[in-house]
Amino acid sequence: MLDVAQAFAWTRMFAGYARNESVAAAVRDTFDPGRPCALCCALSKVRQAAGQHVPAVPSAGVDRLILIFETPDVYVAAQEDRSWPDAPFVRAAPRACDVPVPPPRAALA
Repeated sequence: MLDVAQAFAWTRMFAGYARNESVAAAVRDTFDPGRPCALCCALSKVRQAAGQHVPAVPSAGVDRLILIFETPDVYVAAQEDRSWPDAPFVRAAPRACDVPVPPPRAALA
């Protein structure tokens, strides 16, 4: 349960730092042993009281924390080459009859 609480604390710290910093700087500040949050300090005290002598946050004497960061392959969804289907040539039949007589116009008064 303490590990879940520690993961929650780190997530909360990262979200707070990521608002104002780049992702790399937020990760660096989150896992910086010199800058634990209040929840990390409380969890460290609980771990010591419970007899777990392994701190979740490395001690300040550690030079650096090595993380493995793998960038995923970029996925590009290529659109298929689509074109409109060929429409058959449509032509209206020629008119075979005479033009009808225009309608009578109203007499000009």
